[in-house]
Amino acid sequence: MLAPVDSSAEKWIDSVFTTMTPEQKVGQFFMVATFSNRHANHYQYIEHLIQNYHIGGLIFFQGGPHRQALLTNRYQSLSKIPMLVGIDGEWGLGMRLDSAMDFPKQMALGALRDDRLVYQMGDEIGRQCRRLGIHINFAPVSDVNSNPANPVIGNRSFGESKENVARKASAYMRGLQSNRIIATAKHFPGHGDTNLDSHHTLPVISRSAEQLHNIDLYPFRRLIADSLMGVVTGHLHVPVVDNRPAIAATLSDKVVTELLKKELGFRGLVFTDAMNMGGISRAGRPVDVNLKALIAGNDILLYPENIKEATAAILNAVQTGQISQELIDEKVRKILRAKYWAGLNNYKPISMVNLEQDLNSPEAQALKQELCNATVTVVENNNDLLPIARLDTARIASIAIGAEWNNTFQKTLAQYAPIKKITYPDKVSTDAEVNEIVASVGDANVVIMSFHRMSESAYRKFGVTKASLDLINRLKQCGTKVVVTAFGSAYSLNQFTAADALICGYQDFDEMQRATAQVIFGGLGAEGVMPVSTGNWKIGYGKTVVPAGRLAYGTPESVGMNATKLKQIDQLMQTALAGKVVPGSQVIVARKGKIVYEKYFGKLTYAGTEKVTGETLYDLASLTKVLSTLQATMLLHDRKQLDITQKASVYLPELRGTNKQNIVIQDLLWHQSGMVSYYPTTWDRTRLPGGGLKPTLYSATPDSAYTLQVAPNLWARTALKDSVWKWVVQSPMSKKIDDGRPAYVYSDLNFLMLQKIVERITKLPLDQFVEQEIYKPLGLVSIGFTPLQRFANPRCAPTENDTYYRNTLLIGTVHDQMAAVQGGVSGHAGLFGNARDVAALLQMNLQRGEYGGYRVLQPNTVPYFSQTVSPRSHRSLGWDRPNPETSSVYVAEQASERSFGHTGFTGNVVWVDPNEELVFVFLSNRIHPTAANTSINTTKLRRKIHEVIYSAIE
Repeated sequence: MLAPVDSSAEKWIDSVFTTMTPEQKVGQFFMVATFSNRHANHYQYIEHLIQNYHIGGLIFFQGGPHRQALLTNRYQSLSKIPMLVGIDGEWGLGMRLDSAMDFPKQMALGALRDDRLVYQMGDEIGRQCRRLGIHINFAPVSDVNSNPANPVIGNRSFGESKENVARKASAYMRGLQSNRIIATAKHFPGHGDTNLDSHHTLPVISRSAEQLHNIDLYPFRRLIADSLMGVVTGHLHVPVVDNRPAIAATLSDKVVTELLKKELGFRGLVFTDAMNMGGISRAGRPVDVNLKALIAGNDILLYPENIKEATAAILNAVQTGQISQELIDEKVRKILRAKYWAGLNNYKPISMVNLEQDLNSPEAQALKQELCNATVTVVENNNDLLPIARLDTARIASIAIGAEWNNTFQKTLAQYAPIKKITYPDKVSTDAEVNEIVASVGDANVVIMSFHRMSESAYRKFGVTKASLDLINRLKQCGTKVVVTAFGSAYSLNQFTAADALICGYQDFDEMQRATAQVIFGGLGAEGVMPVSTGNWKIGYGKTVVPAGRLAYGTPESVGMNATKLKQIDQLMQTALAGKVVPGSQVIVARKGKIVYEKYFGKLTYAGTEKVTGETLYDLASLTKVLSTLQATMLLHDRKQLDITQKASVYLPELRGTNKQNIVIQDLLWHQSGMVSYYPTTWDRTRLPGGGLKPTLYSATPDSAYTLQVAPNLWARTALKDSVWKWVVQSPMSKKIDDGRPAYVYSDLNFLMLQKIVERITKLPLDQFVEQEIYKPLGLVSIGFTPLQRFANPRCAPTENDTYYRNTLLIGTVHDQMAAVQGGVSGHAGLFGNARDVAALLQMNLQRGEYGGYRVLQPNTVPYFSQTVSPRSHRSLGWDRPNPETSSVYVAEQASERSFGHTGFTGNVVWVDPNEELVFVFLSNRIHPTAANTSINTTKLRRKIHEVIYSAIE
């Protein structure tokens, strides 16, 4: 399309054109290659060309955004006529520049079902180009890649379907041009059916006239009809159009003028491909080749050489009549028209303020992740292996071939389930290596094999070794299910026919690794389709994998939140660390099923060096009430084994005849049972009157009589657990009355009694019941009681330096004394865990009882328990709710009435808001080294973080 103009444009074009000398007119045809990572002599040479040969444009290659912006401003200031600036950024500025973004290549985008995402990418790349003073992006590649062995197009094409290529190329083009960035379809008349690289030689396109018109030209026709402003001609020999020996399409008037301009009706700018490429350099001297390209119909010469000689040759050709002045003037006016459309009539230097931040915006990062999420293509999924469902029965190993240790793919897998990681930075090439890996896999019944750093060459089998394929077969012979993910070309898939599940990840960057791992576990679904045909899988084929409802990982923008605002949490936490509010913490924010903020701050102790990580386990204190006891209570309620409207004495006969015989179970959940808030006698009775512990009740070593671990090096008699329950039964009742009935009194004893009810019904200890029935089926392995007994080396954050009961620093044993004297398993305290497991459990509650395809609770259970309130209690059944009098130090005012959560004495808070589909987890050890530190409340740290989260919702 010829750049549209109005009377103002014509006035500007005329004003510039009438002042131009013949040399300035010829200079407009040259778009010279330049770099921002070279030495001063290169920059001086470009200045020389601008000042002495009046070049009309620059195409930037390697360098960085900041340096390129400085050079662009410098070069434009020297040019009498503002220059068009171009870049070859097919998959974004990162294709050429450091510190800039690269998006998926076009073959990956060919897998998208939704072309609107391609438009959004084009729009974002266009925005970035404009921010960097670029006016032309030499994209999209519009070649139909019909030859799988194509050595130069391949992954740069949208695929082998002419319709898919046309639709997506058009979407990309419109996105660019919506930002006044000239898009250029390339490589005309089509570079998709070749087995040679035009960078090195001249490929021959052996198409029939019918094939050329029906296939290769189809996308170009569509784009031309859809306002395309630029075309790049290819260094290709197309005998069916011009059968002169070895003539490149770039130099053929039959291709450029007759076919492109006359037959297809293209009126926009025609660019040559780079004039230094092997496909054109053998056509004659650069001086002659440049002139031939103009005569053939091209308007702008890319990467021309010998500018001085080329200028003289073109001027001489005008004088001798070899090329008319009218044709020169027509091309110049067309170029000026494009410059006006691109805004060069009102040229402004590039602002350097926040340049790199603007080019790597959170919105752009979100779009990149969304593109990767939508391209993941599953072509094989035998017996619906994906997503992996019951994590309590799956023993999973991951073999990453060609990847570095601690790669994003394996890290993301490990966020969903315990994974045995096996990483091979090099290729697997020998039988000995295969044997070693098979032995390393051990008893795994599911193996996830991923192929990284794959080759793009079909001749090299895409970098897949025979030994790697043998490994798949060996694992299959052992009865192991094998999931293969190829982070490379879709053409490589036909080598992996033995896999039980086969996924194409197209490219080996972090966002794609993250997306593919989430598909495997059901955090995300898979909707991608094959952009090409290979083996048994034809173009357009792809198995839909439905998300399993596990937490996914995304950017704030992907769920309607502002990343910049969320980063205010970082500052709040740094201030808190500096003020010794907490030694460290874990913070997770999830919205609409995606974790969008997950950070770990500080250290395990103020004086130590060990940093908080995602694996750090915190004493969850009273979060135990809602994350363990309440979950078990709701589950038994669902199974009709527990009626919460009944008296507790129905399930606990020993309460009959006591002051607790009439307590109703739902009153325990509402904290209006009449029980006292705290009963220190349960552990105080085990101490000597003058201080110290009764030697008959405690031992420094465990044995059959001393099984209850109350401190890292202290064990209590097993019988004490029964004694604690007897003392609870005998405990006094609160004297607080509300309308003649027990008033609201928050009490740990309520949940200790609920624990006993659960254990009587299930005939299992509470810790075993919740692990078997809830945690393990959900794949939660970190959360649980007694971590020192469950893990060989748990990374537990220390809590208090206990100087009044256990006389030791508490690490891995519960801080709460009443829970400790029971061996760390109690209905009100004792649970340990990390933020990720806690978030998953809360997400299950938010999703009304279902997570990862596994239903824990019936759909109406959580809403019933979280919303049913009593006139005497502001709480719902077990959950805390927003209340100005009680929750103002840890809950944001913006939290909805439907929201619910809980706090923990050690410095924790969890909060769920169904209205915003929001989950917030804050874990810390604020009581280290002393519980006297109440700064977390006086500073309202948790509330402030919660307020930031709500402010980030857009």
